Amino acid sequence: MVRELLARDEIHVAEAPADSPAMSIGKTTPEFLNACCRLLDLLDSPKDIPFLSGLIQREIIYRILRGPEGARLRAVATLGDQSHRTAKAVAWITTNYAKTLHVEELAQIAGMGVSTLHHHFRVLTAMSPLQYQKQLRLQSARSLMLNNGLDAASAAFEVGYESATQFSREYSRFFGQPPMRDVRSLLSASAPKPELVGSL
Repeated sequence: MVRELLARDEIHVAEAPADSPAMSIGKTTPEFLNACCRLLDLLDSPKDIPFLSGLIQREIIYRILRGPEGARLRAVATLGDQSHRTAKAVAWITTNYAKTLHVEELAQIAGMGVSTLHHHFRVLTAMSPLQYQKQLRLQSARSLMLNNGLDAASAAFEVGYESATQFSREYSRFFGQPPMRDVRSLLSASAPKPELVGSL
């Protein structure tokens, strides 16, 4: 769908710089948000989904392409067959991040050589497969501590770490402070502030 829209003469999207990040954030425009809300609203009228969902999805992609992140989406969509193979590797890690990662096996899943996989994986995600797995593990462990009340060691083992010390070291490097201190900071920042009651 992205390639189809890019083929239209009226849609001009610049090429992304070679060093552009794989992921980025930006402000949501009212037009983009409106299209997303209309797509969700279709859940209330299932009979309309087959006809309207594709149209709204096209509008969402169109609005991304016309926005500041359009160049990045264009780059991902036009990488060719290798991007689909690399996406298989990304999907496998995303589903199996707690398992031991053998890059040779990952390359077989993607149907390419190890060096080719490394190159295209980095183009697609700006990370190596191991770095990508590590970030997924750390983000998941943070979520388990925040939402499930797990202690650092339990969260570490849950996401695939064999050493709580290594987990704590890598967590501190990634998030800027040790696991439990980070979680306490996040919880205190999100806690409701007590109202000040004045007396007459």
